[in-house]
Amino acid sequence: MTILPRTFYLRDTVTVAKSILGKKLVRKIGNKEISGIIIETEAYRHRDDPASHAFRKITERNKVMFGEVGRAYIYFTYGMHYCFNVVARNSKFDAGAVLIRAIMPENGIEIMEKNRGVKDMKRLTDGPAKITQAFKITKEHYGVDLTKDSRLFITEGIKPGKISASPRIGIKDATDKLWNFKISIK
Repeated sequence: MTILPRTFYLRDTVTVAKSILGKKLVRKIGNKEISGIIIETEAYRHRDDPASHAFRKITERNKVMFGEVGRAYIYFTYGMHYCFNVVARNSKFDAGAVLIRAIMPENGIEIMEKNRGVKDMKRLTDGPAKITQAFKITKEHYGVDLTKDSRLFITEGIKPGKISASPRIGIKDATDKLWNFKISIK
């Protein structure tokens, strides 16, 4: 199980959003490990992306997006849900992150079901808030270095097939950018 190195995230955010498909998200909780294959992502950049949290300026909420790549950017949304992103960008941009939108559960499914209170595999991790609930990812993971073997990291996974691109979900600005990426796994 090879953890993705920092150089993986030191590329254009859109490129990373596509390249991270098929990789494996791993979460350690005590002596248990849960994981799943990343099957949907969205790219959010900086000054060319009005839908990005980093578009206007650096704030307390988004500051990790301007920091070291390969770190977790966790934010609270709709007053009830956390979303998990990975900081990724090249030197052309001051900030960028990839939202992990959906995962195909692999290991520790019973733990995920308990964390979510759901037993339906299709609905277990098919949205960003569902992932954070299933994996117990909270604000305490904000800034965690995903390039180290710790409680949260991303490893090599499977070779993805065809990648589909579409507009990002739930945004009002920059709807012309086809920066939502998906793969299907049989």
